[in-house]
Amino acid sequence: MANQIPVVDYLVLDTAPHLRAHQCTSCDALFFDRRNACAHCGRTDFAQKALAATGTLRAYTQVHRAGPSVKVPYISAVVDLAGGGVVKANLLDAELSDIRPGLPVRLRTFVAGIDDDETEAVAFGFEIEDTQ
Repeated sequence: MANQIPVVDYLVLDTAPHLRAHQCTSCDALFFDRRNACAHCGRTDFAQKALAATGTLRAYTQVHRAGPSVKVPYISAVVDLAGGGVVKANLLDAELSDIRPGLPVRLRTFVAGIDDDETEAVAFGFEIEDTQ
C-alpha cells in the first residue's frame, strides 16, 4: 500500500477509517478542531473520541459553482453521526432524486491526490447506505 496522509487531522486512517473529535471532559461537547477552551462550558480539559462511521443525512444542497478544478454539481451534506457528532461533507455517488433527509449514510474515504513522492492524500465523504 502507498504512503497515505489524511487531508484533515480528524480523519483517522486505519483498518476501519473514522473521524476523531476533541470531547470536553466536563460537558461532552465535540469539536473537530483543537480548542483552548470549550465553546459550550468554557472548561479547558479535552479527551479524544472516536466517532461512528455511520449516521443519518440531516440536510443537503446541490452545489453548482466551485473552483476550476472541482467537478460540479456535487452534493454538500450535513450528517448526524450515530452516537453523537455532526459533520459537513460531500455526499458521494448520489443522484439528487434519491436523496432525502433521514437517509442512513456511511463514511467513505478516497484518494484526493498524489504528490511527487507518490504519497496519497486521503479525503472522506459519505455515501448512502444500502438498506436492502
